[in-house]
Amino acid sequence: MRVKLDENLPLELKRLFMDSGHDADTVLDEGMGGASDSEVLAACLVEERVLVTQDVDFADIRAYSPGEYPGIIVFRLANQSRNTVMEVGTRLIRTLDRSSPEGHLWIVEDARVRIRD
Repeated sequence: MRVKLDENLPLELKRLFMDSGHDADTVLDEGMGGASDSEVLAACLVEERVLVTQDVDFADIRAYSPGEYPGIIVFRLANQSRNTVMEVGTRLIRTLDRSSPEGHLWIVEDARVRIRD
């Protein structure tokens, strides 16, 4: 799977995705630090990448209809520490082996993943 990690996630998460066989890049890799949400999603659309972010604005399906994008994954964690994000990221990658977020919004919480169309 091709993913783009937003600038609000630990850089180590990119290595975790890549070590699991995914094609991962980051917003910062592309010099898009500080880019608007719409610019980031436009890049994901052109590159056919699933966006992975902690920015809950992307969870607004009225603004960003999941069916229009390769997929949006939003982390909504009670504890946003690097360790917690990496632990949840590991579980997320195992879920990606069984299911695809293509055309969906996944809300990744501490103990579950909610899927919206």
